Amino acid sequence: MLQVISALKGFAVDATDGRLGTVVDFLFDDKRWRVKWLVVETGSWLSQRRVLLHPGAVKHRDFRDQCFDVVLSKSAIAGSPPLLEHQPVSQHMETQTYNYYGWDPILDTSYLGGAPGDMTYPRLAPPYLGLHWRDPTDLERAAADGGDPHLRSFVEVMGYHVHAVDGLIGKVDNLMIDGATWLIHYLIVDTNPWWFGKQVLMAPGAVDSIEWSDRQVMLNVTQAQVRTSPVWDPMVAFQQNDLAPLHRHYGWPGSGQ
Repeated sequence: MLQVISALKGFAVDATDGRLGTVVDFLFDDKRWRVKWLVVETGSWLSQRRVLLHPGAVKHRDFRDQCFDVVLSKSAIAGSPPLLEHQPVSQHMETQTYNYYGWDPILDTSYLGGAPGDMTYPRLAPPYLGLHWRDPTDLERAAADGGDPHLRSFVEVMGYHVHAVDGLIGKVDNLMIDGATWLIHYLIVDTNPWWFGKQVLMAPGAVDSIEWSDRQVMLNVTQAQVRTSPVWDPMVAFQQNDLAPLHRHYGWPGSGQ
């Protein structure tokens, strides 16, 4: 089932032995277009620390109570590598987190051969971490420190200007993901004021690049294609096969499923 990712921000997270904290962001890979990490702000029990949780740790989501249940204990999470703000997330940090929980970074899925967090791994001093890269010097520093240039923050990308090959068309308003696989299927683009009151969906394949320094998303479609594309109405329920006309319009593969 497809759903907007913003609806999941603010969800509580329950460990196997109590309330862990709250989801404050999602980090996604803009090459594979998949959510890689949930950023969770812990409660006062862990000094409001932020930690990374792999989506594979989520065993259940409750939309009524707005809560994720994860297959981890609070004590396991307390010993996980901390997330430091305002510094680029390093690949070394990700490797530490994978190793700590016994997750497989190659498959990028949870390895549940044993109880996650029960395995003992040496914990190293945390390298540069964080969520936001604001300028080219940040990118250069991230590269020098082993940061992943394809790891993006959902919170950061919201509001980025979206450009067709021939000009501005709007801003990123949301992301639409598959709730089962955590794959990102569409960017939701608010075309106001270029096309007043309209929202359109853009498949990841339409994205040429994301420019951190200028806060821009560059597309490989034209303004004319966007203006004549099917409009997405968030107030109207849809089935995934309803997206077939959108894919035909742009010549995208598949039918939105």
